[in-house]
Amino acid sequence: MTRTEAPTTTTEESSVVAKLSTLDRFLAVWILAAMAVGLGLGRLIPGLNDALAKVEIGGISLPIAVGLLIMMYPVLAKVRYDKLDAVTGDKKLMVSSLIINWIVGPAVMFALAWIFLPDLPEYRTGLIIVGLARCIAMVIIWNDLACGDREAAAVLVALNSVFQVLAFGLLGWFYLDLLPNWLGLGDGRHLDISMGKIALNVVIFLGIPLLAGFLTRRIGEKKLGREQYESRFLPKIGPWALYGLLFTIVVLFALQGKTITSQPLDVARIALPLLVYFAVMWFGVFALGKAIGLAYDRTATLAFTAAGNNFELAIAVAIATFGVTSGQALSGVVGPLIEVPVLVALVYVSLAWRRRFSAGRQPAPVTQEG
Repeated sequence: MTRTEAPTTTTEESSVVAKLSTLDRFLAVWILAAMAVGLGLGRLIPGLNDALAKVEIGGISLPIAVGLLIMMYPVLAKVRYDKLDAVTGDKKLMVSSLIINWIVGPAVMFALAWIFLPDLPEYRTGLIIVGLARCIAMVIIWNDLACGDREAAAVLVALNSVFQVLAFGLLGWFYLDLLPNWLGLGDGRHLDISMGKIALNVVIFLGIPLLAGFLTRRIGEKKLGREQYESRFLPKIGPWALYGLLFTIVVLFALQGKTITSQPLDVARIALPLLVYFAVMWFGVFALGKAIGLAYDRTATLAFTAAGNNFELAIAVAIATFGVTSGQALSGVVGPLIEVPVLVALVYVSLAWRRRFSAGRQPAPVTQEG
């Protein structure tokens, strides 16, 4: 998708849409189809989910890891790493992101889990774990599709990764053990997860594609020059981000297809607080970004990094601690079932608001190619 300045007329908007590839134009259709294919494969092919589940390294699904790496690499190869200091110097963005992701987000999920699932402790615990796992992977592609700030996304995701290693276990103890006891909500739960395992998750899902993207940009610009690198090389690898996304969705839903389709009422109970969570976080943070004077691209980045969650980590922690057939694991599985279509819809909402957001401002030229 080519990054252009926000169009000022309906005719210009139509022109931009007409230039999109078939893959971009019907993205929502392909994603829904990938979800359906994955659910169908998991339900109809005996033993497929078990076979896929066995292909793992250190508790991390290898097929999902491959899909996420393919998805993230092209986007991270587009990042202009020499401009990251402009992001780290934006104190409003950095402070807002830390507060939203590590104070507001987990607290909102904790409250919603207890409000909607007071009688279902296993599902409630699973939802709280989802809220603690801040997104470090798929959010990069949602941000890119919404024309967010790529450099800001790279910085915020890296920041979340550091805090995920340091704070995940501590926040798990606080929200699952200490706080419920303080509030008289019953006995707490204990998470059996090491910092090493969380660090491995971060290295695989962010470190590898980030290093690959950085080296590609560095070597590519050295050999081709920036203009040729961005106009010739990036368009060739760009579509692979969406191919990786679709592959990841098929594998993820194939892994859990039988579980999801065999418990539809439980899935619905878990889905409701998740829908409220995504709406509260995304719309609330988008409004905050505009209120504190952030430009559209950084507001979109802030909103998507706040609303997204690291489903792979949440599922891995739930399974390791409570078992593969536990209610906690089911909550983790339902997370991406709801998150994927909702955040795709929010990409379209974000793009629709883009022109309004910039109304009254002098447009600045945008040179990034997507």
